Amino acid sequence: MPAVTANTLTLPRIHAATAPESERAVASVTSGPRGFEGEGFPVTRAFAGVPAAALDPFIHMDQMGEVDYAPGEPRGTDWHPHRGFETVTYMIDGRFQHQDSHGGGGLIENGATQWMTAGSGVLHIETPPAELVDSGGLFHGVQLWVNLPRKDKFLAPKYQNLEGEQVTLLASADGGALVRVIAGDLDGHRGPGATYTPITLAHATIQPGAQLSTPWNPAFNALVYVLSGRGTVGAEGRPIRQGQLAVLGAGDRITVSAAYAQDSNRPALEVLLLGGQPIREPVFQYGPFVMNTKQEIIEALEDFQSGAFGHIPADGIRPYRGR
Repeated sequence: MPAVTANTLTLPRIHAATAPESERAVASVTSGPRGFEGEGFPVTRAFAGVPAAALDPFIHMDQMGEVDYAPGEPRGTDWHPHRGFETVTYMIDGRFQHQDSHGGGGLIENGATQWMTAGSGVLHIETPPAELVDSGGLFHGVQLWVNLPRKDKFLAPKYQNLEGEQVTLLASADGGALVRVIAGDLDGHRGPGATYTPITLAHATIQPGAQLSTPWNPAFNALVYVLSGRGTVGAEGRPIRQGQLAVLGAGDRITVSAAYAQDSNRPALEVLLLGGQPIREPVFQYGPFVMNTKQEIIEALEDFQSGAFGHIPADGIRPYRGR
């Protein structure tokens, strides 16, 4: 799981806990079921079974892979619409090619993040490039949907390409964890992602026996998702392992610790830390549309069918299924 690596001894350290800070306890731990997305690539539905109020402002998250494809096996999605939220695709291993109907696009690889504000409506495609389909190889990433408040749902579509080297790198107080801040603020250090909904998103690699304790905005919710490995989370040290999501309660600090013994093929605990300012508005979702009312969903469908979301470019990429 390479993503972006660095020597933690040379990085700024997250400050250790101080007496006035309150540790967040665990409200729930759930295990995400496995499924398939798009043309058939395997995903773990990270948020399955969690109440929407606990996730707000997030709507949906899939861990894509981790899978080692044989030649001809990699799959993606074909062109499809979105409205009313932002999609965040973070590639840890492998490559995804992206293009949208408003001119955004590029190759997502090596710890890069593609941040697409669907806003008023966009068509897009995410698919492995031809060379990856032909060769096969490791594929692992995350797609997160971030809701937009009512006032921002009809923003003009926007695309951000955040290369891996742009993320803000930090180390835990004990030097045993590397933290990649993709968006938001962590202990006064900001990530490169520009967001309409205030959030924090970070990927941490915690070495066996090490601990990550970090300040967390008390106005934000707090979620910890395990990409790989096992350890404990929260004030009470609740056990957590790959594919599980911990929802944390109130407080202003998060603690995650890696077990001393990890599997040989998963040498460290890999977690996503995410949270944001709850929007607390009605959510009405139908497939790729996230709005506030049923009528707005009907209007989204009508606008999509009328071509208001744009059109597939003449040179638009298509899913490649091998020679």
